[in-house]
Amino acid sequence: MTKVLDKSRKGYLSWDEYFMSVARLTSKRSKDPNTQVGACIVSNDNRILSIGYNGTPNGYPDSAFPWDREGCPLNTKYLYVCHAELNAILNFRGGRRDLEGSKIYVDLFPCNECAKAIIQSGIKEVIYLSDKYKDTDGVMASKKMFDVCGIKYRQIELDKNVIVD
Repeated sequence: MTKVLDKSRKGYLSWDEYFMSVARLTSKRSKDPNTQVGACIVSNDNRILSIGYNGTPNGYPDSAFPWDREGCPLNTKYLYVCHAELNAILNFRGGRRDLEGSKIYVDLFPCNECAKAIIQSGIKEVIYLSDKYKDTDGVMASKKMFDVCGIKYRQIELDKNVIVD
């Protein structure tokens, strides 16, 4: 009988920890003074396909962007900002079929607009850290769409020492 010696390293990052860490690191590119969100799209064979973070549309200078959260809607960020999930989908340089069956790692549970883009792109699983807006109409609509369309979603909790903060 041959004895197998497992001398491989213990305590390395799981795939979930790794890809969520990539999403968190990507969020550090966001200029939003209040909320930084990153997203990482991953293929079935654990290859990174695309990343994105919440920010201004291309060509809109960050310094001229209305980053406010309150006030007249035209003077707040909400009508203008591109969310991390949408940016990751739009940043993808492959063919649409290459996203089919993939998964997306994201800091916050996706809003209804990003949920539609996730569904349309063919992503089949959403892995998220926070669901702090779970009681909003947008997130409830996201979950309803995901449920009807067969998109899996799951929240993960990670050790603070693992994630880039």
